[in-house]
Amino acid sequence: MATRYWIVSLPVQSPGATANSLWARLQDSISRHSFDTPLYRFNVPDLRVGTLDSLLALSDDLVKSNVFVEGVSHKIRRQIEELERAGGIESGALTVDGVPVDTYLTRFVWDEGKFPTMSPLKEIVGSIQSQVAKIEDDIKVRSAEYNNLRSQLSAINRKQSGSLAVRDLSNLVKSEDMVTSEHLVTLLAIVPKYSQKDWLSSYESLDTFVVPRSSKKLYEDNEYALYTVTLFAKVVDNFKVRAREKSFQVRDFEHSPEAQESRKEELEKLLQDQEAMRTSLLQWCYASYSEVFSSWMHFCAVRVFVESILRYGLPPSFLSAVLAPSAKGEKKVRSILEELCGNVNSIYWKSEDDIGIAGLGGESETHPYVSFTINFV
Repeated sequence: MATRYWIVSLPVQSPGATANSLWARLQDSISRHSFDTPLYRFNVPDLRVGTLDSLLALSDDLVKSNVFVEGVSHKIRRQIEELERAGGIESGALTVDGVPVDTYLTRFVWDEGKFPTMSPLKEIVGSIQSQVAKIEDDIKVRSAEYNNLRSQLSAINRKQSGSLAVRDLSNLVKSEDMVTSEHLVTLLAIVPKYSQKDWLSSYESLDTFVVPRSSKKLYEDNEYALYTVTLFAKVVDNFKVRAREKSFQVRDFEHSPEAQESRKEELEKLLQDQEAMRTSLLQWCYASYSEVFSSWMHFCAVRVFVESILRYGLPPSFLSAVLAPSAKGEKKVRSILEELCGNVNSIYWKSEDDIGIAGLGGESETHPYVSFTINFV
């Protein structure tokens, strides 16, 4: 599937010519000189023209609005890709109204029920803008809720898998590792990995009330080792000070199997909530992408209509088409389009070469016909 398309319109200007006859000439030229370029007719309905002043006023907003609608489309697509990756889902072709996006574009049919052709163009454009703006607001809220839940889980995972100096120790310590009585207490010491011999040879001498041979290694990571040490409760503060002087960190820890089980249940619930929210958000994104892409293509049809009138004049008489040339074939296709266009200049516009503008489409190059680019990604 191509991801970059041109939407163009050519003026029907020769005496006796029609859009159908121009279409036949375009098909013939492309098949003879650029046969590998996909070519489709883009069906723009007979929209309500209004006044030239209203078209000129609307044209000022068309490019900015197109950037906005296209941007929302890409934002939803990126969100879909992220959610699919998070769920281990192989990315598939996105669809609009049940058909692939490229098929929707190349077989575009105006939705009269959603956008009545007799409505003023400004009203149609405004309707598209408001629909897409609402979807953009919704995705901001929904993605923020999802990302907040992911952040909570990430924080928990960091606590459970980070360095021993900062991580949660509850899943590393068993009840039998701890001694708690009226006079004795077990502390947890974080010892630099390469200082373990120093710890084992010195911990008993850090205070006279340390229980001999009471230290046991529970766990080791890339930086630290986790050791227990049992001593009299009355010397805990002094032991911590002496340990810190030798670069041993005593972690504050209270062993509670009930609290550990509660944290485990909380984590499981968060994981379930995240998956449910991911699935729900993904389904919403699929539906919203379809809605936004459909609106975008209707917006493109309005652009073609407005720009063609402003470029070629009244009454509307033009052929619109969709092409997907390869990078190496673009120059040849441009020459074909220019040849079919002839030397037309709008009676309402000066030649672009004379006024040095890029045209309504915002293209970096100027052409004697209406042309703008659609990027799916």
